[in-house]
Amino acid sequence: MLSLVTWLNTIVEGLASYGIWGLVVVAFIEASFFPVPPDILLIPLALIDPLKALWYALLCTLASTAGGVFGQWIGLKAGRPLLEHFASQRHIHLVEKWFKRYGGLAVAFAALTPIPYKVFTIAAGVFKVGVRPVIWGSLLGRGLRFFFEAGMILLMGKHAVDYLARYSGPITFMAGVILVAWLVIRQRRPQAH
Repeated sequence: MLSLVTWLNTIVEGLASYGIWGLVVVAFIEASFFPVPPDILLIPLALIDPLKALWYALLCTLASTAGGVFGQWIGLKAGRPLLEHFASQRHIHLVEKWFKRYGGLAVAFAALTPIPYKVFTIAAGVFKVGVRPVIWGSLLGRGLRFFFEAGMILLMGKHAVDYLARYSGPITFMAGVILVAWLVIRQRRPQAH
């Protein structure tokens, strides 16, 4: 296991040396198969140049969304066996229930929270979720997450790192719950004519 961690760290360090392009690559591949989240490059880049933090968040969001669509395509082509490589049967059944009940909102929730996003993008292909819900869910969830991190760096500077390390997971998870609840309630409300 240590060699895998060393290998991943080497890859991430190599991509970090490419700056913004490394960020874009990590954001894209993490959304479909890579185990390391783009936050580990977004945060240091934003700390180096805080005035570009929102720009980095935007690029990270767009690249991650494109990677999510690629993950969906992988799931569509490779099917359930590939999904089983990333998640247990119990988790796959849970993800399938979320997609049946919430559709693209499941992608938005995973995109925002620490839940493995790639499992949901691949599952979107396996469970035949349309590409539009994947795109909108990814833009919404990933955008909220990455802009939250960039905004914290703009407000707090280097002090944001400790705050994000400690509270980012719980905050984004709760934001995901609130977002999905709000959207579900909104969908169920009768529309005024």
